Amino acid sequence: MALAIRKIKRQIRSVKNTQKITKAMEMVSAGKMRKAVASALLSREYSETAWKAVLRIAQKSDPALHPLLNQSKEIKKIGILLLSSNRGLCGGFNQQIIKKTLSFVAAQAPSAELEFITYGRKGAVALSKNGLLVAADFPKSEVLSDLSEMRFLSQAALNGFLVQKYDRVVLVFTDFISPLKQKPVIKQLLPLNLAAISEDEKKLLKEIEEQDQIDGGEYLFEPNADFVLRIFLPRLLELQIYQAVLESNASEHSSRMLAMRNASDAAGGLLSDLTLGFNKARQTGITQELSEISVSKASLE
Repeated sequence: MALAIRKIKRQIRSVKNTQKITKAMEMVSAGKMRKAVASALLSREYSETAWKAVLRIAQKSDPALHPLLNQSKEIKKIGILLLSSNRGLCGGFNQQIIKKTLSFVAAQAPSAELEFITYGRKGAVALSKNGLLVAADFPKSEVLSDLSEMRFLSQAALNGFLVQKYDRVVLVFTDFISPLKQKPVIKQLLPLNLAAISEDEKKLLKEIEEQDQIDGGEYLFEPNADFVLRIFLPRLLELQIYQAVLESNASEHSSRMLAMRNASDAAGGLLSDLTLGFNKARQTGITQELSEISVSKASLE
């Protein structure tokens, strides 16, 4: 009985130490999450404004003049930019994005050849385990200060498309909805298909047309709309990737905070069970000792 009590006490100490660690990690993740969410939400307004500008310019431009808008008739090779995390302990964050990626791979194969560019070690490791080709693997930066830090990713995608290495480039990332909900998303980066826009974007385009009518005139583009669009499109690509990274960061820290909170709660529940077991074992030991004393006293009489 004494051995059982000592074993339970060791388990209680171990669980308490684990709970301290998970609570500390939860607090750290909560702080990072607040900063990441603020950055993602603030950047959304900028991204929407940039997209409005592109839609407005595209109305005055010929898509056939821009290589980033040209749709390939046959998709033979697809470049996939995958955003994941460097570290684990973030719940189902990486598992969900990998599952989304593998479902996309299954849908495209064997009609198209696939090549991956990964941002985050977990994604590269998972793809390699599944026998998929990783052309470039970039470790994820823990601190993201501005748009220029994502230029290497946009250049990798842009150069691959312009030299016709890829007929299509897609971005796989986790969209932040709320601290409790994140959604894996697959978004086409290249070619920038301004014709296949969503219902929200169609509504946005209508608002732009109405606003132009209210303003009572047309915008003047110097030297022309085609030139402006040619300069603007690569910047829009950078912005799309940057916004996706911000959304992914917010989702990762939210998932990690929630995972650590669940781990702390689970440790608390286990601690309660162990404490109850310890008290029962101690009570049983005391009862047994009293019984032995009573038996010894009776035998002496």
